[in-house]
Amino acid sequence: MITITNGYEHDFIQTNGITLHTVMAGPADGQPIILLHGFPEAWFGWRKQIMALAGQGFRVIVPDQRGYNLSDKPRGVAAYHLDNLARDVIGLMDGMGYQDVYLAGHDWGGVVGWWLAVHFPQRLRKLAFLNVPFPTVAVAAVRAGNTAQRRKSWYVLAFQLPWIAERGFRQQNVGEGRNILLRTSHKTTFSPAELLVYEHAWAKPGAVTAMLNWYRANLRLFLTMPQPPSASILTPTLMLWGEQDRALGKELASPSIELCADGRLHFFPNASHWLQHDEAEAVNRYLGEFFSTQKE
Repeated sequence: MITITNGYEHDFIQTNGITLHTVMAGPADGQPIILLHGFPEAWFGWRKQIMALAGQGFRVIVPDQRGYNLSDKPRGVAAYHLDNLARDVIGLMDGMGYQDVYLAGHDWGGVVGWWLAVHFPQRLRKLAFLNVPFPTVAVAAVRAGNTAQRRKSWYVLAFQLPWIAERGFRQQNVGEGRNILLRTSHKTTFSPAELLVYEHAWAKPGAVTAMLNWYRANLRLFLTMPQPPSASILTPTLMLWGEQDRALGKELASPSIELCADGRLHFFPNASHWLQHDEAEAVNRYLGEFFSTQKE
């Protein structure tokens, strides 16, 4: 049953054996855009884009991905393998009657987008990535001796530790979640009220373990998966990158976009990893223009 709050439509949609809380806006017959959030956010991470894109006539669809906020949190690490995460999106599309969609992903949401581009390209019209490289590009950089990226990626190994990582996140008061956002953003990126919304999401039973399981289920996959040949990803692709990212170096952007046959890249010198918050108006403009332009 759809409920409407502050102009957002909220629904719980069954897909791939689970239920995803999904927020929607815009005309029902508008061209569909799916926005996928990353760690440790939720649908709320796209709040500055949803109504802007809906106002341009798009049907905007933003799920809490599995393990997050109001969506189901299946037990076990294997439940968070990229195959399952991608099939959640495919099932969401099927349930809504969409053969293909525009899709934008930030952080882990972008990783799901890359996986879809490789394994389900026929379901995508166009792709946009915000501050997320193709997974093997980051692995290759570390293996090649990129010490700066190695230092930035330490937390990925820390998140592998069962129980210890959860304790570090301080699940009962979710203080570390707040610290993660504040350490990696500008002073004006997240307001106290916005941080409180995230804290409520993290405090839900099983949420912290589920979020960390994304890292646990896919690290070995990233270390062993082959690099696609240059220009082998055929979906038209836009990459937007905030240069002040404290988790992912900007040098990962160009090798990732080179994997795309039709790719374009734009840097934002003053933006952090949380690009859609720091440069909301510009991101909205780039996404709207890119998704509005017909394939050449």
